[in-house]
Amino acid sequence: MITLENLTKSYRTKGQQKVVARGINATFPTGVAVALLGRNGAGKSTLMRLIAGNAKPTSGRIWSDGTISWPVGFAGSFHGELTGAQNVKFISRIYGVDTDMLIDFVEDFAELGEHYRLPFRTYSSGMKSRLAFGVSMGIRFDTYLVDEVTSVGDQRFKEKANEVFQKRIGASGAIVVSHSMNVIRQMCTKAAVLENGNLTMFDNVEDAIARHMENMKS
Repeated sequence: MITLENLTKSYRTKGQQKVVARGINATFPTGVAVALLGRNGAGKSTLMRLIAGNAKPTSGRIWSDGTISWPVGFAGSFHGELTGAQNVKFISRIYGVDTDMLIDFVEDFAELGEHYRLPFRTYSSGMKSRLAFGVSMGIRFDTYLVDEVTSVGDQRFKEKANEVFQKRIGASGAIVVSHSMNVIRQMCTKAAVLENGNLTMFDNVEDAIARHMENMKS
C-alpha cells in the first residue's frame, strides 16, 4: 500500500502560491486500481510525481511497503545517444531485473525493428512512447502510476498494448489519471478526487465521478 501522511505540497508559479496538497492523509491499497480525478490544474500530475519520488513534499511524507513504477510511458529518462536496447539494458540493471529477458520483451512488444538498435535521439515521438511503454510493462511493480497513458500505433498494436497493460494492473495495482470517464470505469474499482489541495477517497467509482463532475461545474 501507499500511505500519505500529513502530505503538504506548495510552490510558486507566475508570482502566485499554488497549493497541491493540504495535509493529506490517505491510503492507496495494494492490488487495487484507484482513479485520481480532479479538474485541470488541480495538481494530479504533481501528486503522481510526489508518489513516484520525482518531487519532494513541502512537509509530511509518503511511504510504501511495495515497489512503485515511474509514470507509465514516461520517456524523459532515456539517454539520447544510447540505442533503445542499450537504454533498456541500463534500466534493467538499475531495477535488478533479468537483462536479456527485458531486452527481448521490449523488442517484441515495441515493434521498433532495426530502430531498436539505433540511437534514441533518432526516434519519432511515437517510437519513443512505444519504447517507454514497453519498458514500463516489462518490469513488474506492485503499483503502476498511469498518467494519461495512450497507446500509439495502429489498432492491432493498441489492442496488444491494452491486453498487456490489463494483465499488469490486474496482477498488481495502479493509480490512474485520465480525463476519460470510460477509461476510469474500465480500469478502476476505487477512486479519489483532488480539489483545492484536499483528497477525498471513494470506495465507489461512480460516487467519485459524480463528485468530480460537480466540481467541474462549480
